[in-house]
Amino acid sequence: MKHTVFTSTGALLLSAAAVVALTSCAGSGTSSGTDSTGISTGLVGEQSDGGEPIAGGTLSFATFNGVSSLDPADRQDGGATGGSEMASIYDLLIRYDAQTQEYQPQLAQSLEANSDNTIWTLKLRPNATFSDGTAVDAAAVQWSINHYLDKKATHSQVWKGTVADIQSSDPATVIFTLRQPWNEFPIMFTTGPGMVVAPSSMASGTFAPIGAGPFTVEKFASQDELVLAANPQYWNGKPNLDKLRFPAIVSEQAKLDALHTGGIQAAYLRGAEVVHNALAAGDVGYVYSASMGDNLAINQRPGRATSDVRVRKAIAAASNPEIFLQRAQAGFGSPGTEMFQSWSRWHGEIAGPGYDPEAAKKLLAEAKADGYDGKLTYVGLNDPGTQQSALAVQSMLQAVGFTVDIVYATSINDLVKRMYAQHDYDIGNSGFNILDESPYVRMYGNFYSESPSNVLGYQNPEMDTLLGKLQTAPSESERRMVLEKIQTLVNETVPSVPLSAAKLFIPWSKNVHGVTPSADGIMLFGKTWLSNDSSQ
Repeated sequence: MKHTVFTSTGALLLSAAAVVALTSCAGSGTSSGTDSTGISTGLVGEQSDGGEPIAGGTLSFATFNGVSSLDPADRQDGGATGGSEMASIYDLLIRYDAQTQEYQPQLAQSLEANSDNTIWTLKLRPNATFSDGTAVDAAAVQWSINHYLDKKATHSQVWKGTVADIQSSDPATVIFTLRQPWNEFPIMFTTGPGMVVAPSSMASGTFAPIGAGPFTVEKFASQDELVLAANPQYWNGKPNLDKLRFPAIVSEQAKLDALHTGGIQAAYLRGAEVVHNALAAGDVGYVYSASMGDNLAINQRPGRATSDVRVRKAIAAASNPEIFLQRAQAGFGSPGTEMFQSWSRWHGEIAGPGYDPEAAKKLLAEAKADGYDGKLTYVGLNDPGTQQSALAVQSMLQAVGFTVDIVYATSINDLVKRMYAQHDYDIGNSGFNILDESPYVRMYGNFYSESPSNVLGYQNPEMDTLLGKLQTAPSESERRMVLEKIQTLVNETVPSVPLSAAKLFIPWSKNVHGVTPSADGIMLFGKTWLSNDSSQ
């Protein structure tokens, strides 16, 4: 059995959102959408090496959504939810190299597992300090993780269900004892638990952004602009950039236009059409894909019409990813009802539920015969892109006899409140964004019965058991077999309906060099520089 060892000189190969938006061929998962590159994850575009790094300059990066806090524990530790901003301030203990499928030490010096992946030993760099001059030591790492857990941050439930004990043998060593084997445990340190916040950040009783990352906070205007300045005390040397700026630009096309006119130097793009436009323009940058990116969430809590499995199966049979592709994604994207499509390393032999309008009508008729009125409430965000998604779903479902009332939330916060807190909806588009790096993390968050992120209200003991087996599977082949069993169970119980995978693109100007991608679309800028010739 392989275990994973990471050191400051290399790594062995590993054997193995938040709401951000929301097949006609028997759920085959094959896409008839068009795209400008067949790459699912990796660097794209032609760019010179830029020569020797140059010091100075400001890079502006329009991310998916402006941050509202500077604390990664405020559910701001994913690529679409502030992760690049937080990593710039706090760094990551571990980063993920998608090209080699390896985890590499970043703020940590090494991470080693015992023979059965139940005990992981983290070694810290001797020269790493926070921006207030205090040492990044074992006590600080434990304090930061406890802070993350106390605030019930994004992956806190996964952490609590996984980690049984944390001990420190010396100031440079943290030992994590797990409740069960998990060879993908390093994924946790590429996100919130790996963004180490200084204990002094709460010294005044009000959170202050004190980290050990390559930049420090110069200016913060919530949902408007974040400006960071180079940290001369950074453990890996002062960054080449003088400043890193994160302006809030809502429209994706406006981001792309600003990139092309020089108003910004990098952008986070999610919309299928805009991603296609950027790739077709030959923009350079980093592409990464996530499974179940456009996913029809179904609320099956008691008292909802969608608690009836016949209604859920009728919704699945009425859902045609090809129609969704044309109406909601302008003909671009990766339509399919499989949880993991052919591009994913977790793609298996079990197809997703197929488009079958006659079966949908029959199932709906059976439910109506027992008193169901055929009405559904769809909750979505009030912006042009997600309105198209809502209208596409409404059209498909009404074609087989449902009556769909669309309710638009005025903001992402309102949408999250209605779906995740109040559970006041029947269906809605929720991007699960299951990562190829580690499918377990978000599978657990969205499908485990007791998970606070389980927007579906889905409670199934068989699923809970399978998720446990998914985590402890010692090899890729065994993990894939578990995922096939999960796909079979999903087909039978229909907790949600995948409509399309997500293909995301972070393009940057051709004079931008040294951007380092990590897991989940988090970009690292500690070694980034701007060359003099923007045409390079």
